[in-house]
Amino acid sequence: MRGQVHLWAAQRVSAVFLAVAVFVHLATIMLAVRGGLSAAEIVARLRGAEGWLAFYAVFALAAGIHGAIGMRNIAGEWLGWRGRGFDALWLGIGLLTAGFGIRAAWGLYHA
Repeated sequence: MRGQVHLWAAQRVSAVFLAVAVFVHLATIMLAVRGGLSAAEIVARLRGAEGWLAFYAVFALAAGIHGAIGMRNIAGEWLGWRGRGFDALWLGIGLLTAGFGIRAAWGLYHA
């Protein structure tokens, strides 16, 4: 039961961060494009920007955690997939997903 409470809290905290992060992401893109910047110019500005790297790395980690917890819950309710083995599977999927996002952020940092 205690583990369920921690997962519930982690999903809610990640949801709050994701809501703010999506807003920041979209607002930044809209302002940059309206300011006349091209995609190449935006990528050039991200190169070497540690703040944006950190922002997008945490964004990707939150998305991976949030999505994996949600999929774990759906699989448990609909398919009856429960237990430590499935928990480990969803943790792995969440970390893999986060890793893809962090790799993309790292690529922009070094573009």
